Amino acid sequence: MIELISPHTRFDFVGFRKKALMISLALSLICIALMVVPGPKLGIDFAGGSLVQVRFKTATHADQLREILGAVGFEALDIQDLGRDQTEFLIRVPMTADDPESRTRKVINALSGKFGADQVEVLRIESVGPRVGEALRGKAMLAVLFSTLMMGIYIWVRFEWRYGLGAIVALVHDVIMTVGALIAFGYEFDLTTVAALLTVVGFSVNDTVIVSDRIRENRRRDRRASLAVLINTSVNETLSRTILTSGTAIMVTLALYLLGGSVIHGFAFALLVGFVVGTYSSIFIAAPVVLYFERGSAPGTAERRPVPAPAARRS
Repeated sequence: MIELISPHTRFDFVGFRKKALMISLALSLICIALMVVPGPKLGIDFAGGSLVQVRFKTATHADQLREILGAVGFEALDIQDLGRDQTEFLIRVPMTADDPESRTRKVINALSGKFGADQVEVLRIESVGPRVGEALRGKAMLAVLFSTLMMGIYIWVRFEWRYGLGAIVALVHDVIMTVGALIAFGYEFDLTTVAALLTVVGFSVNDTVIVSDRIRENRRRDRRASLAVLINTSVNETLSRTILTSGTAIMVTLALYLLGGSVIHGFAFALLVGFVVGTYSSIFIAAPVVLYFERGSAPGTAERRPVPAPAARRS
């Protein structure tokens, strides 16, 4: 197998854990603050309302569309230019007393009456009621919460409770960072975003399992070495595999973000952030948490003892 990094590396990952903790804590607090102010931008799936994606034969402007629809009673519309030479727009209509079907029909009729029926092409129509949106929002939060807990329980059962706790802390860190990045860059939260968060949880725990399994193997082979040394050895041994796995996943997701179209930009962006943060947390969050709960291990153990060269082995 191709090895980008030799298994004989001696990077002191555990020695960097304090700085990594401070960086992660600061960024997590910023992300939590963004969840409160301004808060997540909810899509049609969660907030309710109607969405109409249209394409015009000639270039126009969002302000012109807003003026046309405002004249027929639609106020505070969110109109997004999808970057197709000002010919393709996403129109979000908030909840009103009318039923969703009549709202979307009114929007289409207004645009067709102004530009001509042959000049307007309707690409997509979505409508969600307020009760459905609220129910979907609650179920989405539960899905992310229970998936994180179940992943932690799985690692707890397979290894030890400390490994499960480390996995849960890392997964919560990954979700918070990904959600904060989505809010900071103005992406909407809908069902595709939830699917991306669940994918991030699964991807992150995969690398955590690999590192934890290698720690367990090395501990059986050398019971006299401290856990800090074993963690460093294990992470160095699996580093090439981690970079190959994460790198290929990030490359594919980047291609999806750049070439997949605006409709899935939020999904692809969440995956990009989640894969990067998930790789980081498996090394600098999950494993150090195990060390902190090791009986008799004192902070600074890794700094005082040299990291031995890992045995050559295929990762």
